[in-house]
Amino acid sequence: MSRMMRAILALCLAAWVGQAQNAGKLDIYFIDVEGGQATLIVTPAGESMLVDAGWAGVGGRDAERIASVAKSAGVGELDYLLITHYHLDHVGGAPEVVELLPVKTFVDHGPSVETGARAAELFARYERVRQKGRHSIVRPGETIPLRGVEVRIVASGGEVLRAPLAGAGQENPLCRDEKRRDDDPSENAASIGFLLSYGKFRFLNLGDLTWNKELDLVCPSNRIGTVDVYLTTHHGMNTSGPAALVHAVRPRVAVMNNGARKGGTPEALKVLRSSPGLEDIWQLHYSIAAGQQLNAPEAFIANLEENCLGDWLKLSASPDGSFTVRNGRTGYSKSYGPR
Repeated sequence: MSRMMRAILALCLAAWVGQAQNAGKLDIYFIDVEGGQATLIVTPAGESMLVDAGWAGVGGRDAERIASVAKSAGVGELDYLLITHYHLDHVGGAPEVVELLPVKTFVDHGPSVETGARAAELFARYERVRQKGRHSIVRPGETIPLRGVEVRIVASGGEVLRAPLAGAGQENPLCRDEKRRDDDPSENAASIGFLLSYGKFRFLNLGDLTWNKELDLVCPSNRIGTVDVYLTTHHGMNTSGPAALVHAVRPRVAVMNNGARKGGTPEALKVLRSSPGLEDIWQLHYSIAAGQQLNAPEAFIANLEENCLGDWLKLSASPDGSFTVRNGRTGYSKSYGPR
């Protein structure tokens, strides 16, 4: 048997294993890339989308962590790689990831809004690797055709939804007490944000969107509605995650993709803990800045040590809205019934 034939058979086997593992379940893996983002979504139909690729370099650490989780999920290639924005902790690892996991379609918000030599080189590295697959630019209101779920874009390239999603659009009284900040000209404010729906289950990921753009999504009316799980915006930085957004979407569970010394700020954790209906916070790292009082209990934290092994969190959801979150470090899991 030729080497090419063996490679094709291996990819087919990985796809078959992924579908068998995923029958009836939506799986979302939150992969530790030390305060960046790498979120792997595997649908009940066996299709996959990686949201961001972690950092460049570090001996290929992040790409290897992503590939390891993908292998355990039965994913041998990615149907989509969505890059929320062009910062080093989100797009930097894309060339290394593509060497380990072929990508069919690259999704982004279009050209970088940042200038300067470093920003230009980072974007150029991504442009070169993007040529290895198809390319799609998305705008608010559009969907990504990921089979088995709906992925609705709510922010992209500095624009946000103009019309509310189905069931949303109610006036948001929290906006009266929320002050806007100086506008953010960086790639953070251009981040892609999306709402993923699987039956009654809803998951919100806003990349590194910053304060004013988040307010634009929910003020004066909430155009998103409520969600079950919210990936904290911008790693739990205090420049994102206003109460007017977090409390309006009323997550049952928040997942924080922080690092030991990045994100996980006391301010962000206080907003989360005071959010109506919040049941738990799960974290990729123990936050040194937040201390014992504000961090989640150890069972809900994937990595306790600053120099860690890169353990992950896994969420599995059913179309009735129920879901389970599991800690890869300990195997501890907690289930949440339908809302």
